[in-house]
Amino acid sequence: MMMGSVDRNVGIVSYGAYVPRFRILPEEIARIWGEDGEAVKKGLMIFSKSVPYPDEDVITISVEAARNALARSSVDPEEIGAVYVGSESHPYAVKPSGTIVAEAIGTSHFITVADYEFACKAGTAAMQTSMGLVSSGMMKYSLAIGSDTSQGAPGDALEYSASAGGAAYIIGTDKLIARINRTFSFTSDTPDFWRREGQQYPSHGGRFTGEPAYFRHVGTCAKELMKLMGTVPSDYDYAVFHQPNGKFPSRAAQMLGFKKEQYETGLMTPYIGNTYSASMMIGLAAILDEAEAGDRILGVAFGSGAGSDGFDITVTEGIDGFDKKAAPTVKELVAKSEKLDYGTYAKFKGKIIMKE
Repeated sequence: MMMGSVDRNVGIVSYGAYVPRFRILPEEIARIWGEDGEAVKKGLMIFSKSVPYPDEDVITISVEAARNALARSSVDPEEIGAVYVGSESHPYAVKPSGTIVAEAIGTSHFITVADYEFACKAGTAAMQTSMGLVSSGMMKYSLAIGSDTSQGAPGDALEYSASAGGAAYIIGTDKLIARINRTFSFTSDTPDFWRREGQQYPSHGGRFTGEPAYFRHVGTCAKELMKLMGTVPSDYDYAVFHQPNGKFPSRAAQMLGFKKEQYETGLMTPYIGNTYSASMMIGLAAILDEAEAGDRILGVAFGSGAGSDGFDITVTEGIDGFDKKAAPTVKELVAKSEKLDYGTYAKFKGKIIMKE
């Protein structure tokens, strides 16, 4: 377990998200594999998932999300001292995504950059690192990104949920729109999901994915964080959890004692699928799109392998003058969609390779 007590005023200065506009419905995937699409949709609580265009990857998605975060703020990119990109689908095995992102958004070359990996919580791990750097005074701002173009083998259960999207957060100590009161992590070696070097698609441990992995880590992290803060679910206006599907976060929220009106605003997976490293971060962005000063948020990310990062957040008065309309809201990104058939989807995802 890891505890993070925040003594300085540190938190979110700005945020931005990006979701590809293309979608495929579970019924269309089920049609190809001879399965009951309605049963799949109901079982996973996923109504559609986002699909990246062939020229979109973790880097382009990260750049879009970062530019949206910058568009909403007065932060000079050259004041950003670190860029961290969390993902499990970096385009290069050896070549950082972060350097390209930093160059694209116009940061100084006097900057520290790293790519993070921890399944679906790599982006929140980047947020925690950013908190430490800015609260220590080593730099003014740090940029933490969660971005993925996740993979699911043809015919595998993951194909119904694995999607694409990204969220970027500028972390600092001034001009805050939301203060991070405390962060807490719970981690164990639970082999629920993995992908070895060189493998195109991940494997999952079936019975390990639910109770021993997701629910144990999300539940423990949330409970321990609330214990440290002296809070109960009713103290929060919003709650958001990692979303491998629509059912898991809804069940986790209910098990912890949260009501539907607290978690439904950040529940995006039913409409865009599981964006992996961006999942909880896009949900948090959707909440910030609607939150008001004084609102309190509990956020818990989960990454297979396995661990959870929790955040206790209070929205500040800085949100009142914050220009949310300077970049697309999550709802606007979700609404802008174009449906694909399975053949086009397979082509976009590289499941079908054209012969030269």
